[in-house]
Amino acid sequence: MGKDEQGLKGGAPRYHTIPRVLVFLRNGSDVLLIKGAPHKRIWANQYNGVGGHIERDENVISAARREVLEETGLEPSALELQAVVNIDAGDPSLGILMFVFTGWSSQRRTRHSDEGELYWVPTDELNRHDLVEDLEWLLPQVMGTKQRSAPLYLYYCYDDEDKLVIHDSN
Repeated sequence: MGKDEQGLKGGAPRYHTIPRVLVFLRNGSDVLLIKGAPHKRIWANQYNGVGGHIERDENVISAARREVLEETGLEPSALELQAVVNIDAGDPSLGILMFVFTGWSSQRRTRHSDEGELYWVPTDELNRHDLVEDLEWLLPQVMGTKQRSAPLYLYYCYDDEDKLVIHDSN
């Protein structure tokens, strides 16, 4: 099938997504989180994994590795896909498709990032930090000891009061 047969031209408008990666690196019992810089448009002063957009010329795993290297200076090992999340932010034609990975780093020394400050946080202290709203639920799912044969397949949307609703199809 050629590129013209991919169904991108003509026809009714379709739902499009912006592809992103999110990575949670482990070292021992700690997880690397980034506290978003105060100037950031989204997640300012909140803790999240590292990640970002998937570029046109890369696959999801190379995007995850690139984002980790750019934001932390670390080269992760053993990245594993843990979840695929369709995020519906209310626009009927545009959403976000997020690929969530976990991985390991043998190094703890990170470099400065304009994205925010990096912290190795003990997993038993995660609830003491101002986490991005889905992480209280998501982190135990993707970093738990329970082995899954497939990633989580999730759908995020917002209710009438603009509160996040997480749908887990597993």
